[in-house]
Amino acid sequence: MLVSLQAIERYRKEEGRSAVWPEWLQILASAEERVVNLERVRSLRELSDANPVLDYVEKSLRTLEGLRLSFWVRELLEEVLVWSETAKGGTVRQRLRWQESGVNLFVHNEGSAQLYREHQRRLNHNSPGEPAERTEVVETLIATHGLIGQYIRGEVPFSAQASLTELVRSGRLSPSELRSLLLPLNECVLTAVSPELWQQTRGEVEAIVDRIAQDREDGELSLKERMRRLRSGASGRGENFEAAWAKVEAYDTVLAALDALADKTLWYVEPAFRGFSLDDMVKCFLLALRSSRGDCEVRHISFEPLMQSMYYDHKGLKKINVYKQRVIEKYVRELSFEHILQDRSRPNPHLTERVECKPGLGDTLFFTFEFSRAAEKLIEFCVEAEKSALYEKAVLMLFDLFELRRDAYDRFHNEEDYLSAMNSTADYKQLILNYVVGETVLDIGPGGGVLLDLIEERLPGKRPVGIDISANVIEALERRKQLEGRTWEVRKGDALRLEAYMEPGSVDTVIFSSILHELYSYIPFEGKKFNRATIGAALRSAFGMLKPGGRIIIRDGIMSEPVTELRRIRLLREDGLLWLERYARDFQGRSIRYTVLDQEARTVEIPVNDAMEFLYTYTWGPESYVHEVQEQFGYFTPGEYEAFIRETLGREAKLLESRHFLQEGYTEALSDKIEFMDADGNEVPLPDSTCLFVIEKVGR
Repeated sequence: MLVSLQAIERYRKEEGRSAVWPEWLQILASAEERVVNLERVRSLRELSDANPVLDYVEKSLRTLEGLRLSFWVRELLEEVLVWSETAKGGTVRQRLRWQESGVNLFVHNEGSAQLYREHQRRLNHNSPGEPAERTEVVETLIATHGLIGQYIRGEVPFSAQASLTELVRSGRLSPSELRSLLLPLNECVLTAVSPELWQQTRGEVEAIVDRIAQDREDGELSLKERMRRLRSGASGRGENFEAAWAKVEAYDTVLAALDALADKTLWYVEPAFRGFSLDDMVKCFLLALRSSRGDCEVRHISFEPLMQSMYYDHKGLKKINVYKQRVIEKYVRELSFEHILQDRSRPNPHLTERVECKPGLGDTLFFTFEFSRAAEKLIEFCVEAEKSALYEKAVLMLFDLFELRRDAYDRFHNEEDYLSAMNSTADYKQLILNYVVGETVLDIGPGGGVLLDLIEERLPGKRPVGIDISANVIEALERRKQLEGRTWEVRKGDALRLEAYMEPGSVDTVIFSSILHELYSYIPFEGKKFNRATIGAALRSAFGMLKPGGRIIIRDGIMSEPVTELRRIRLLREDGLLWLERYARDFQGRSIRYTVLDQEARTVEIPVNDAMEFLYTYTWGPESYVHEVQEQFGYFTPGEYEAFIRETLGREAKLLESRHFLQEGYTEALSDKIEFMDADGNEVPLPDSTCLFVIEKVGR
């Protein structure tokens, strides 16, 4: 067994009681800060009780032990591996002392090499005789360890490997000797991250090692290729890199500015920008480069501070802090490339980018976003308030502070669940397909894209186009389109102004599937939300898009007739009355009236339409409450809706279909939550929840 592994095993067995440990082990074992790439952990909680750096070093050493190598290679690589992560170790006091002496702990490969050099200096002072050539080789391998993997990811330029080639040029190593060291070293380094990663990259690593050993100069990546590699994770999640890069590439000034990255190492790009678009990332690069102008020669740009701020534990798993992400997205997207390149700032009292150099580290730039104390506390409040009665208030305050859109798609940590739920309604939306005509079909508010899928799959020859005002929804759909090879289109647009995005008279079918009630609830039309005029504006905008013979299909909530009917609800769960009280207090669409008939039995009497509005929200559960309580699902009775369509669209509109039904799933979802009765206490079915109207534009 390797001597180093024996030392680690003794340390773990004796729980660090012995004071006689190798210096590298003392440094790794005494780590008081968790310096780790958050890309590699599943939960932040696991970091509190673990030493991930020591665990990683042990994994790399066990890989080394299993390789068939000559004695000199094994011995030398063992020394490289035990020192390679030391810049991530040490007590807080030690780390401060190292920083004061000029050790770069934030570029950990270089910092570890500096610590090794200092160790060797002390060692040789006490017992001279260590060959200088061997020390230089080990130090160089420590200083460059991991850079081949980072080159593959696009994080470092090929020139970062120059000191390895210099070992051959200076005669310290032959090309074959350098190759015999670099291949197993990278196998150990990458396998310790994951064995699958080594298998995936092995061929490319071998080619890069050959290029380094042979002193070839054809390794530098083009700007586009480097960006492609930096976005490999995003591409794997569905980003269309070619389309996204084409938008950036259209700006010659941006490309010229990004050329400054050619000789720079980028740290923690993937975990820092996970979830952000390529456009967002490029703007952040430009902000960092803008601040790097000056006397210091910047070699490294670290996004570690941003990475550290962007994650938190949610249900035991590491999650992106999507509260911060949404705010940062809005901030960055309000900055044009021209704003950044011309140093024209748009001050925000609660958020700004922070770019700084630390004392003694003039070659390293650190980038993050800094929130005001009030904003930081509010975001912390949102995290702490999740699943509590305070959550909706916290999120609404966040909306107000940063002027975010208060709509059903700003669902923060459960947005993916919401879009998945939207897609699960495919069975109910299939009936819409029976009424689609013509070629161009607009799906207004496509949600998870289920209707776009159905049109593409079952109605060949149609051209489905999704229109949504939420950039986050559009991005999610674009990623899914790329991953699944879909052909439908999505565009960012306002449902009340379709003429700004499409040619009037160019559309055959416009579909409003469960979206008109959201426009009604969220859009302050003519200064007022919950305004029926919003529905009229949306219908007129859609009608203007239609060709003669074209159709509008509406599937949405409906109110029950007669509106004066009363129902009794027995709430089966202990917190049922609290839910109703809270809903009646928070719902803004109209006043919710009810009378408690039996407090102990949790039975109330309530108008039928107030009952259904409450139950639509009660069905979704606590995580969706903050969004659902803002929506009024039913806003017309069937008779009112028919009259409104005729009045709004006039004689050119022919009503082909008018029906309503109870959407499947509500009865089952509420079966263990309520008993639903008429005014006399007899159990009755839930009333119809959903309408379907088909309107045809009659040719003149």
